[in-house]
Amino acid sequence: MYEVLLFYKYVDIEDPAAFKEEHLDFCKSHGIVGRIIVAKEGINGTVSGTLEQMEAYRIHLRSDERLKDIVFKVEQNKEQAFKKIKIKIKPEIVNLNLDDDVNPNETTGKHLSPKEWLEAMQQDDVVILDARNTYEYDLGHFKNAIRPDIETFRELPEWIRKNFTKYKDKKVLTYCTGGIRCEKFSRFLVKEGFKDVSQLDGGIITYGYDSEVKGKLWDGKCYVFDERISVPVNRTGEEEVVGKCCHCSLPEERYVKCGNPECNKHLLMCKDCEAKQKRSCSKKCAEHPRNRYVLENSLS
Repeated sequence: MYEVLLFYKYVDIEDPAAFKEEHLDFCKSHGIVGRIIVAKEGINGTVSGTLEQMEAYRIHLRSDERLKDIVFKVEQNKEQAFKKIKIKIKPEIVNLNLDDDVNPNETTGKHLSPKEWLEAMQQDDVVILDARNTYEYDLGHFKNAIRPDIETFRELPEWIRKNFTKYKDKKVLTYCTGGIRCEKFSRFLVKEGFKDVSQLDGGIITYGYDSEVKGKLWDGKCYVFDERISVPVNRTGEEEVVGKCCHCSLPEERYVKCGNPECNKHLLMCKDCEAKQKRSCSKKCAEHPRNRYVLENSLS
């Protein structure tokens, strides 16, 4: 059995390069795999390993005074969620593409616990807004949540300004996978003049593992950025499959990337359509000379 840890913290890291090297050495020496982003504004990561490796990782990260109170979301998995360790230095741990970036350590939206979130979703005069990308939403989402037409998080501010300002006087509930995107996004909404903004504390992952709410009012699965691709959320037995094959529209929760390496679009696709459409989103991609599905099957 393996554990997967999701974590983030907005905190000043003066020398991200030095932090990366020390952290990479520790992960490699302990056999820890995953994907981590380090920036001057903080750290954001998902790592995987045995129970003993993950306990050592928690102890190591919290030994840094800046990260002593970092919160870990813990999931169990039968296999490793990553093949290797990657640590990247970036200008931001999440990119909202703002000229004047927001600081989530200043005022953000109200943080709601899973129980408070469940209660809030069922109130009148609330608007539930998914802060994730379309392909994440299409696999699973909260009932009645609005789907922004975006492929990356950095597109969200422009979409809000064009499509969502009519809700400035409403109670806005927003959520994302682990909470990190909403830290910046809820702050952005407050600065834009939205009067009542709340975010799901800990994100979808925390909500799904809460022993009281058990993922209630979530349909489908949650997209995750590792080898698992998706994880269950609703543990009440009342969930619905909301994903549909992009070609035949039958219920589907299986994600692939378009066979055209220059496209790489995320696609919900059944196995029958994968074979018929050469794992592609269009005829043009299916006929691409470097279509991966064609190359893979020509070698088998």
